[in-house]
Amino acid sequence: MSFSIKQKVYQEVIRELQRYIEKNNLNPGDKLPSERELSERLKAGRSSVREALRALELIGLVETRHGEGTYLREYRSFQTVELLSSFILRQNNIKDDLTYTKQIMEKEAAKLAFSRISEFDIEELKAILEANCSDPLTKHRAFFKYLFEKTENLLLMKIWSLMDEFSYAVSVYHFEEAFYDALLKTYTEGDYQSIDPLFQARFS
Repeated sequence: MSFSIKQKVYQEVIRELQRYIEKNNLNPGDKLPSERELSERLKAGRSSVREALRALELIGLVETRHGEGTYLREYRSFQTVELLSSFILRQNNIKDDLTYTKQIMEKEAAKLAFSRISEFDIEELKAILEANCSDPLTKHRAFFKYLFEKTENLLLMKIWSLMDEFSYAVSVYHFEEAFYDALLKTYTEGDYQSIDPLFQARFS
């Protein structure tokens, strides 16, 4: 069997495992069936099942306990970041794209959160800025994490969080103090149209 065919087989096993986990409502700490059981359930060779489990273990999604079996783990994104960053981030254009894409996502989050920002949220964001005034990087992350939560788009937030962790392996950035104050002003005054120009001025 060629490498490409083997790869397709174990990738399909991973997809089937995902469906099995969802169907059975398994949670971190729950035990997976044995390799033999999975092979029978998924109608795949045991070697393909073994490769799939190793791949999942490599990125921290499952763990094998000697003499006990294989268990689901709580996903920790930093494990994936640590594993992949040394490969993905070798290319300079990828590094530049990562920073630019992250900034675009932050702009969209600021716009998506606009209609959901209350007076209470504005005070909370002001408190974040004040509490982290001496640490601009932490301030930036905390400020935008709050905004991403207000978008109520969990996938968008998870993608941004992962990209944020990747960016720490490349280059970190934050905006000038006046930027955050200006963004809060757009929320206070209900001035949605000023969000795009505010970010464009920062990107240029």
